Amino acid sequence: MNIHTYEKLWLVAAMLLIVTFIATITYGSVGLGIAMVGDQQPTVEPTELSDDERFGDPRVEQVGENEYEAYVVAQTFRYQPDPIEVPEDSQVTFYVTARDVIHSFSIVGTNVNTMAIPGEIAEMTVEFDEVGEYGVVCNEYCGPGHHDMEGELHVVPAEEFDLVDHSVDTPTEVEPDDEAEFTVEVRNRQLDDLETTVVLEVGDETFEEELVVAGGETAETTIVVDTADLGEGDHDWTITVDEFEEAGTLSVVDPDAEDDDGGDDDE
Repeated sequence: MNIHTYEKLWLVAAMLLIVTFIATITYGSVGLGIAMVGDQQPTVEPTELSDDERFGDPRVEQVGENEYEAYVVAQTFRYQPDPIEVPEDSQVTFYVTARDVIHSFSIVGTNVNTMAIPGEIAEMTVEFDEVGEYGVVCNEYCGPGHHDMEGELHVVPAEEFDLVDHSVDTPTEVEPDDEAEFTVEVRNRQLDDLETTVVLEVGDETFEEELVVAGGETAETTIVVDTADLGEGDHDWTITVDEFEEAGTLSVVDPDAEDDDGGDDDE
């Protein structure tokens, strides 16, 4: 059978279109380093997210060499955490759920797009090779503030990425001859152990405590200050742990002296 030249050209063009279509689909699903949304995760009670070990504290944590997990909660009309921060050249698995109604978790500029459904957990694995900032938006109508529901994803240089959290619990007022307790909690969300030094400066006094925090764990230390050494009055204090710093004022006040002053004023 004789095939006309134009028919041959159309057949070749059609085959090229089919091959191009298959290659495009393959690259979009595999080449970009993005796995399909998984449905193998167990369900979670939306009203008990605050007590869930994963979603009670939405966060990013390290689980392997250049591998991280991000636990994300969508609720009217925001995302937690926000911003989400991950390092460059990393593979991140997102676990996404919703607290109240159906939302979506869509990272602008990528093909990350999943529904966030109360009680369900969506799982996606993504590779981020370059530093940049991405918007996170909700594509599911979730209420009157839907148009304002947005967040951010920051891909930062590896040397700027930090997975250590700090919190400080300090008194604001104590009595003379009493003790003031300054408690510092350090949470290490990376794999390697962390060795650090807690430095407290209060008045003219300086205190240092060495602290070792295992990978994936939280540790705290308490520095006790004898207020008799400080004397009455206001004393500025500063706590530093590596790059973290927090400051405040401790007041050493004698309540009996205040009562006496009040009595004198009445006379």
